[in-house]
Amino acid sequence: MQRTKPPFRADMVGSLLRTAALKEARHKHHDGEISDEALKEIEDREIRALIKRQEEIGLQAVTDGEFRRAFWHFDFLEHLDGVTSVEADSGMNFKGGVGIAKALRVIGKVGFSGHHPMIDHFRFVKDNTDRVAKMTIPGPSMLHYRGGRKMMNMGVYPDMGDFYADVGKAYNKAVHAFYDAGCRYLQLDDISFAYLCDPEQREMLRQRGDDPEKQPEIYAGMVREALKDKPDDLTITMHLCRGNFRSTFIASGGYEPVAEVLFNRMPVDGYFMEWDTDRAGGFEPLRFLPKGKSVVLGLVTSKTGILEKKDDIKRRIDEASKYVDLDQLCLSPQCGFASTEEGNTLAEDEQWAKLRMIVEIAEEVWGSPGSGAKKAA
Repeated sequence: MQRTKPPFRADMVGSLLRTAALKEARHKHHDGEISDEALKEIEDREIRALIKRQEEIGLQAVTDGEFRRAFWHFDFLEHLDGVTSVEADSGMNFKGGVGIAKALRVIGKVGFSGHHPMIDHFRFVKDNTDRVAKMTIPGPSMLHYRGGRKMMNMGVYPDMGDFYADVGKAYNKAVHAFYDAGCRYLQLDDISFAYLCDPEQREMLRQRGDDPEKQPEIYAGMVREALKDKPDDLTITMHLCRGNFRSTFIASGGYEPVAEVLFNRMPVDGYFMEWDTDRAGGFEPLRFLPKGKSVVLGLVTSKTGILEKKDDIKRRIDEASKYVDLDQLCLSPQCGFASTEEGNTLAEDEQWAKLRMIVEIAEEVWGSPGSGAKKAA
């Protein structure tokens, strides 16, 4: 019951805690003490070591830990045509009053010109591993959800339908650009679908003029456009969570309000879904999952260093299998360990212990992964 293509039985969302050497280098670069070239040299070195560590613990797919990014989403979106970043309230305040003083602004027609720095970021991972190189980018809805129309310059998009269409088309070009670079495992971090399960978030959308009943299908339409003519050998997964910044969160609520759209209205192969606390509700929404699709159960928290008990995780996998076939399930942390460069409040050793445990549980539940998957040509 092991797999030769993603998502894998033991998998991970993408981001990893930044190393001390990387943090120091990025700080010095910010202060103008080292050059772009010097920073890249350190990033390359730290990412090579990170890839090796992922391979050593038995992961079949590896990432660069998002080591070249400050944020999981801004760093991709601000390089799209017509988009820039500004110092402003992001529109998302985490529990405990923690906020991010950065936001995106749409200043022109949204597009994808062909060159994006993250294409090269992916190539570096692919060239430095014999496992499957996984790439993560924010989903298309993330350009709209956090700011809405107020973060668009006046007159750029009189008709919001044109905006949604342009974003979908831009993403379609990006997806094919990553594919042409050799990517066969691409993840869309489209957390808006989980936020739409929270009554407070739905009310926020109403107050700013959006309809929370319609937004799931609008966002699904953007994803469908993004994945139009998707190559058969490209696996697309979607990650959903309820906020992850310095171990805080934003949203709560089970997946029931979006489950049917989520599982049946988008040509996505698998879903990384948060289930590490009761804020995510029960596994009942898995009944909507069609045959041929997979869910990666996020049962191991990335927010604290406390190591879960294997028997507890296995029991929850068994609970989930009451609603969907065990063969459609995999295991991972509920989110990345460092959605932003600050990272969550746990130590690197604790992070690796959790990932190692996930690999061990997957082997015990689904069988040995064997020699691991080879990278795509």
